[in-house]
Amino acid sequence: MSLFDKVKQGASEAARRAQLTVETTKLRSKISTREKEIDRISTRIGKAVFEAYTAGDLSQSEEQVLAYCQELAELRVEIEEIEETIKKLKEEKTCVCGKVVGADVNFCPDCGKRFIETPKSEDTTGEIRVICYHCKTENDINSKYCIQCGEELSSV
Repeated sequence: MSLFDKVKQGASEAARRAQLTVETTKLRSKISTREKEIDRISTRIGKAVFEAYTAGDLSQSEEQVLAYCQELAELRVEIEEIEETIKKLKEEKTCVCGKVVGADVNFCPDCGKRFIETPKSEDTTGEIRVICYHCKTENDINSKYCIQCGEELSSV
């Protein structure tokens, strides 16, 4: 592998990691927004229960509290889905014991449990990719034009 190919591969990997960081940050921001909404709904539950308490009939708040609890459950599901998306982006998985490990790990380093192997759809390990400066799409090393936007790929 020539020095130029190694530089291209390094630049491609750096661009991929930068994009991963951007995507992960956006997803974590979504989680933060959902968690703040959970706090607001929890406060509403407390207020509804207290108002019913001061009125002398806690059953008055039951319907309202149940609706709030349903919202909380939906938000928690959304957060779990976002966390799973982050793990997929970062090529990670979670053991039954809670330990987060790389997707290529066969056994948990904490509890020793064996992970069920899932076949990978595409293995690009070791491939050198060129990132289009215009649209940030990965292209084969020998590509002269971007497969996404048609821009000429630099031969610098």
